[in-house]
Amino acid sequence: MTEKKPAKKKPTKKATKKVTAKKATAKKAAAKKTTAKAATKRTAKKAAGAKTTAKASANESTASSTTSERAVNQLHDLSPMAWEHPADRAALNALRKIPGFEAVLRKIVGLFGEKQIRLSLQANAVRVSPKQYPWVHERLMTVCDTLDVEEVPALFITQDATVQAFAVGFDHPFIVINSSLIEVLNQDEVEAVIAHEVGHIESGHAVYRTMLYILLMLGTLRYPLVSATTLPIRLALLEWQRKSELSGDRAALLAVQDPRIVMSALMKLAGGSRGEELDLDEFIAQSDDYRGPDDVLAGIYKFLAALGTTHPFTVVRVAELRDWIETGEYDEIVEGTYRTRAGEAEVPYTEDFGDAAGGYAGKARGVVDGVGSRVGSVGGKVADAWRKGA
Repeated sequence: MTEKKPAKKKPTKKATKKVTAKKATAKKAAAKKTTAKAATKRTAKKAAGAKTTAKASANESTASSTTSERAVNQLHDLSPMAWEHPADRAALNALRKIPGFEAVLRKIVGLFGEKQIRLSLQANAVRVSPKQYPWVHERLMTVCDTLDVEEVPALFITQDATVQAFAVGFDHPFIVINSSLIEVLNQDEVEAVIAHEVGHIESGHAVYRTMLYILLMLGTLRYPLVSATTLPIRLALLEWQRKSELSGDRAALLAVQDPRIVMSALMKLAGGSRGEELDLDEFIAQSDDYRGPDDVLAGIYKFLAALGTTHPFTVVRVAELRDWIETGEYDEIVEGTYRTRAGEAEVPYTEDFGDAAGGYAGKARGVVDGVGSRVGSVGGKVADAWRKGA
């Protein structure tokens, strides 16, 4: 007799729903767990990313604001003549003697007053103060304190991709620094640049640099007042300005009192870029190569290459600065032996030519004498043209 197996009970609809609900709940729980785990990973990844970004930003900030702990000697009653390069003074004295030069200068001052120049250059700029770029303001005050400057010049920062700064104005000269400069240079190097421009102002360079700036701008726009007769004056001004940069570099060195800071600033002005590490010793070696022995033809090519520029080659400026340091004059000034304002006296430009003999500075004599003779031949035309407003 076969035994019958009990029949399997079919699950009721209620039981089926219960099982399905349990599975769904378990599935949802697993999904939530997976989502929570993924979210945790994403949060951790974001946190790690934020940490890396913050670290990179901190490193970048540290690099751009790198400063060195250094003590400087305040140079009480320091005369600008203490830092002025002999070739600068010789070129400027010769420039003042050019026929028609004073007529052109008076005409420019009359047409473009202090206020107009100031407003035109400051329209898109931020004035530095204890509240605007406070660290730049602090560096400006430090420079003026070290060089014993009586009237602190106004300083403005303007948005510009060119890494440069300049000082212009007649009665109350001021400094303009392009925003790119404070991004590429560190704070010590920016201080050196500020000191360079303060040196120009204290030496009375701003009025002539403003004159050149206006003549170049008017020439570019083909302004009718600027005729071919003013070309010799512009060439003479350009030659003088290139030599005045050597004086500005000396003023910068006396203010920061660290040769490597000034040379590093010059290196970055020559070819610095954001975030790029440069080797100063390599750049100094480059200046050695430029100042090495060369034949007459090579010297002529170098001189002609500089003729149309507003600044001398940067490597030449480094070499000139090193030459000045090696004379011992820099150390004497820092230690307290220097010409004071009370002892200022006009130095004959013939004497300056003697001091400037040799190298780049020695080439000043030929070009200034040459330009002076050229201008002398058209001096009457220059004066007449500017008097008549032609």
